[in-house]
Amino acid sequence: MTDAVKNNQLPLSRIQKLIGHYMHQSKRDKACAYLRVRVDLTDLVAMRKKYCRRVKVRVTTNDFFIYTIAHAIKEYPLMAATIDPTGNNLVIAENIGVGFAVAAPQGLVVPVLKQMNDRSLIETANESQRLLEKARANKLLPDDFDGANMVLTGLGMYGIESFYAISPPSATGILSIGNIEEAVMPIDGGFEMRRMMYAALAFDQRVVDEFYAAKFLEMIKDLLQNPAAMTEE
Repeated sequence: MTDAVKNNQLPLSRIQKLIGHYMHQSKRDKACAYLRVRVDLTDLVAMRKKYCRRVKVRVTTNDFFIYTIAHAIKEYPLMAATIDPTGNNLVIAENIGVGFAVAAPQGLVVPVLKQMNDRSLIETANESQRLLEKARANKLLPDDFDGANMVLTGLGMYGIESFYAISPPSATGILSIGNIEEAVMPIDGGFEMRRMMYAALAFDQRVVDEFYAAKFLEMIKDLLQNPAAMTEE
């Protein structure tokens, strides 16, 4: 045990200082609002492994979310907008970038999948795996962190049902996903056991209003509940 710990002090690491600075900047400067939906992932969970075997690529649930976020941004481009330095205009990004939070050995990092305008689901899975491996090996470069319009983060592996994360300063919002749980749901006049998950969106209300953000989140939900449309080749 170090002397600092013995004295009830634990020095902040460089990355902890950076994360703290950026999160404080975001909370100070953004007018964030929050929305949450419950998503039925029964069909996606049932078909994902079969799809992976068919295409011979490991496609995770996170990959489906990243791919879905990018498609929803194409329909609702203001979700990839920022306010210019004058404060008078919105600048819509030409290239869609989706970041995803990774608990790497050096701390929390958010690598970014760039050029998501035209990537297929398989290309998304391959790129996310490449970035994940770089993050775990502490080999991410500065360029790997740039260009996120929207960020995905999840704590389902820790049993967290839902949470609202802080959006990075440069992103329009962040989508937080919880764990997938079995729940009895009313279906066609009866009841069925379904695989349900909460998805919560934090978004900058200076850029979009709650109605626009709600439509964006609704599209994400609809796409995830119809996974066959995403896996058609």
